[in-house]
Amino acid sequence: MSVNPLWRGMTPLVLASRSAARRALMTAAGLPHEAITVDVDERGLESEALARGAGPAEIARRLARAKALAGSAARPGRVVIGADQTLALGEEAFHKAPDRAAARHQIARLAGRTHALHAALAVALDGEILFDTVASAHLAMRALDDVALDAYLDAAGEAVLSSVGGYQLEGLGIHLFERIEGEHSVILGLPLLPLLAFLRDRGDLL
Repeated sequence: MSVNPLWRGMTPLVLASRSAARRALMTAAGLPHEAITVDVDERGLESEALARGAGPAEIARRLARAKALAGSAARPGRVVIGADQTLALGEEAFHKAPDRAAARHQIARLAGRTHALHAALAVALDGEILFDTVASAHLAMRALDDVALDAYLDAAGEAVLSSVGGYQLEGLGIHLFERIEGEHSVILGLPLLPLLAFLRDRGDLL
């Protein structure tokens, strides 16, 4: 990775995520980083949050904080970014489909309706959360008949199982939509603009 003249940080950032989309966003923005995998009980944390009345956006925030703190424990002295994203149809949260039939059912439910993507990030250092935020985007999926739905599933293949909602907007998933309202990085799961503002305030960026 080439050196970004805007970067003033002493050490690379740590991204507590193996998401290819998030890594690509960080790289494109010239943010030096390493990616690590953290062990977080996402479904357990989500169940606990739901029991306390948290909605999809707040659940994304709590998961991002948990990942940042887990990453901070693994990388003391480093600035760690945790991120998470939830997809909500109203107040109902969706999860990655386990198989093609479940993905088909999800997409059929979203077709012809507008759903929200809530992307959260949290920044931790030595076990302390320094910053967190949630940003949202709204996506209107076009109506899909059985022929169009099956054609998409055939074309996308196993990729429909790798993301919530069964699509990647940076790929064939764009064909499913008629209107999208939201910042690109939010849709891909890492709100870059507030992250860059935080890093500038810290003096890590010009």
